Order: sequence, then structure tokens, then C-alpha cells
Amino acid sequence: MAEKKPNSVPRRIHEVRRTDTPSGVTHVRAHQPDRFTVVGNHLLQHPVLSLTAIGLAAHILSLPEGAPVDIRSLAERFPEGRDRIAFALRELEAHGYLRRVRERTESGRIVTRTYAHHLPVHAPAVPGPAAAPRARRPVSRPSRDARIAPQEDDRGAGRAEPVPPVTTTVPSAPPAPEAPVSAATPPASPAGADQLDPPGADATPRPRDDKAVALLAGLRRTDARLTLSRRDVYRLAPTVTAWFDVGVGASTVIHTLTSGLPAVLESPAALIAYRLRDQLPLPLPEPTVLPARPATASHPMRNCDGCDRGFRAPEPGRCRDCRAAPVTMYAA
Repeated sequence: MAEKKPNSVPRRIHEVRRTDTPSGVTHVRAHQPDRFTVVGNHLLQHPVLSLTAIGLAAHILSLPEGAPVDIRSLAERFPEGRDRIAFALRELEAHGYLRRVRERTESGRIVTRTYAHHLPVHAPAVPGPAAAPRARRPVSRPSRDARIAPQEDDRGAGRAEPVPPVTTTVPSAPPAPEAPVSAATPPASPAGADQLDPPGADATPRPRDDKAVALLAGLRRTDARLTLSRRDVYRLAPTVTAWFDVGVGASTVIHTLTSGLPAVLESPAALIAYRLRDQLPLPLPEPTVLPARPATASHPMRNCDGCDRGFRAPEPGRCRDCRAAPVTMYAA
């Protein structure tokens, strides 16, 4: 029988270098002297971003300064629809690769400027109330008597032996006599047991802020992310009342606070406080009152002595047509 030979070695492709990996991708790199864009692996290998968002970010980073990157321009350039492109832009904005800011130009026109970050930039955390300092644990240090004193053993050599510390007992003060508990005096409850918030000036709303409190508490019906705590509602209620004082309705305030929310909302109370403070409108000006026209004196109705037609005149006589008739006859 003929000897069975093993399979022949596949012919080597000279354009592709050898690799040690049995499968997967093999990079065929080429020198690019110009027209290239440096994109970080943190973007191209992002574990959360979609493939559309990664490709769109790489395209935006390759564009020159001032190139249009709005939804309409990108939809005309790529086959993806406006919805997918808008979703990808929101993804990049939420992860810190894009930032869209509305700015006013020198001519007064409001434009949207897009900032493309080659490294992701995350929004700074909104400063909240200062946290109470933690109580430091007491550090126990050995007293002077507890130090190790050298002692001699049987052979006369110095050896370190621990000396037990000397404890001093301080007599405690006698306990104060307990006050008798009567039926009229309820027993004292522990501090903070019956209070949800620490006492302060904003713990109780003003009576004139009831409408503002109801508006702020109901914002979560529009968006569940706008759920505010009781303390935040009471703190922001006077600012909403200021909007009501300048003549703004409740529907306008709700639209201002709930429209155009970011994809990632970390601190709803800080966002609402900023919008209430920054977008407070001016009060309506006083309505312009036109001066009243002077009343003209009306003459009584008269019957013309010539044609018996009614007309207004201070005294009886002929009407205007009858007075002009003799002049017309003489002119003819």
C-alpha cells in the first residue's frame, strides 16, 4: 500500500505577517503619513456604547473644526435615520464624549455649539449639604508606667519584661435623682425619633407657599426622576412662589422644569434650583391706558325748512343741501 502523507502546509501569504493566535483578528497595518485620526481604545472598545454611537464618535473626531454635526446633516451623510443618530448622540453626551451648549453670537442669534471630547469628560458632582465630620476613634497610648523596663535574669543579662500598666480608678459622681413622671408630662423621646428632618428654617413651609409645594411634589408625575425630598420641596417652594408673584402660571412653571432634561440626571433638586433661579422672568409691565377722547357736544335734531329732512343744528333752519341750492342756481 502507498504510504499516506499528511496534509501539505498552506502557502504563506507574503502580505500578511505570521501570528501566534490560532483564530480571531489579525491586524494588517500600513504606514499612513497623512490623513489619519487618533482615536483612543477607551472609545472604540467601550463596553456600554452601541456600535452606532462608537462609529458616529469616530466620524465626528475625524471632521475639521466648524463642520456641521447636527442630526439633519448626519442623516444626509449616513443611511441611518434621524432617530438612530439622535439616540447615538444622546449616548455620547451621557458618557462624556459630546457636549452640546446653546450660545448667543455677537449678532444676537442663538446657536448650538457641539464640543467633541477625545477623552470622556464627566459632569462635576453637584455640591450637597456638608456631611457631618466623623468622630475620631480615641487612640490608646501606653502610659509612662507601661513602658518596657529592663530586668535581669538569672544569668545577669538585661532582658525586656513588660510592666503591667497602673490603672487609676476615678470615683464617678452620684446619679441625679429621677424626676417623678406624672400623667400630664409625657416621657421624653430619644432625639430625632419623631423628626424626619433636622429642625431648621426650611422644615415648615409658609402658608403662602402651599401652591408651590403642591407643584414641586407633583413633578414626579411627569418624570419619575424628578422625585424630590420633603426638605428640597420646602427649600424650593419660595422660589416657585416668586414665579407666581410675577404673573407666571403653573403650567408654564411645569414646562420650564420638565422640558429638555439630560439623559443622566444625578441631582434633580440642583437642576430645578438652577432653572428656577436662572430663568425667572420679569414681571409684566403696567398696561398702557389711552387718554379718553373728549366728549363732543351733540346738537338736537331739526327738520329742514326747505326739504323737511332731519339734521342736527343748534338752531332751526335749512340743511346743508338746501343752503347750497341757491348758490348752485346762480352759478348755473
